Amino acid sequence: MPETSRRRLLFGTAALSAGAFLTACTSNEPAAAETSANTEPAADGDKPGKAVTIGFAGPQADHGWLNAINEQAKARAKKYSEVTLDITEGSNDIAAQIGQVETLINKKVDVLVILPADGKALTQVGLKAMRAGIPVINLDRIFSNPQAYRAYIGGDNYGMGVSAGNYIGQKLKDKKNAKVIELAGIDGLELTQQRTKGFDDALKNYPNIKKVARQAADFTVESGQAKMAQLLQAQSSFDALWNHDDDQGVGALRAIQQAGRDDFLMVGGAGAKSAMDAIKADNSVLKATVLYPPTMAASAIDLARALGQAKGVSGLAELEIPASVTLYSAVVDKDNVDQYLPTGFR
Repeated sequence: MPETSRRRLLFGTAALSAGAFLTACTSNEPAAAETSANTEPAADGDKPGKAVTIGFAGPQADHGWLNAINEQAKARAKKYSEVTLDITEGSNDIAAQIGQVETLINKKVDVLVILPADGKALTQVGLKAMRAGIPVINLDRIFSNPQAYRAYIGGDNYGMGVSAGNYIGQKLKDKKNAKVIELAGIDGLELTQQRTKGFDDALKNYPNIKKVARQAADFTVESGQAKMAQLLQAQSSFDALWNHDDDQGVGALRAIQQAGRDDFLMVGGAGAKSAMDAIKADNSVLKATVLYPPTMAASAIDLARALGQAKGVSGLAELEIPASVTLYSAVVDKDNVDQYLPTGFR
């Protein structure tokens, strides 16, 4: 892959890239005939530095995206000879995950990366780690108190909805009285509510489009199929569907195929390889997916390594890593699917 394409692939989906090389600034001397700012080249991010043990605690990998999170973290840690990754088994039980984090605190790991099953419920153990002198990288599901983490990195759920809404809006902008429906995730989760709000706000830019139905599924193939079947039965005609999650989208596509429907376009969410393969094949209603990249876990390892080695980030003037990194929700369709296929998760 050409370097420019690789850089777009790794960096284009994040405000700070999933693949950014994290290094210390190498000089405080002003550049000759320039400004007093540090303009020396950054040190090689792959060059081994001080040994760092990173503790990683996340939920149970019972979903394709969560499994990809774990795999991204493991693969990134292996890239660095001086990094030791202490990863927990993962649990959706809040008490169990708190216990796993406390074990990592007791082990005195250098840095903690935590993707909480519930951000609010894990906030206190994040605070405990920070007070123990262990910096925390809060991954994706944010703690309720910013003092519970040194840095946050995650996706943009609201932006995901906006991207989906604008993509559909552009496709239907010339159609009078266009109708769209929404297959959401779990309504009890704030991320689902944010995705819906972003979608609804984007649709306000297109007065010719009306959302006529919405069902909440559970991020599973089975629920996606069942809820999509209900939507199809209730809506005899519509022009577009936004499905929040590509895993449940597998079930949704089954229901659509069983009903023999092909009179609308479908946009998925998250960026599963199965969705990208279908988009590339262009033989179903699925025409696009909005990314929620699991590569954020690789970036979290990079940030943790930088913290453990007291380094900054290559490409930024600051001597410290940023406090917050929000990934961009890019849309993948047939025009750019080849570029993003390597990032698709299984």
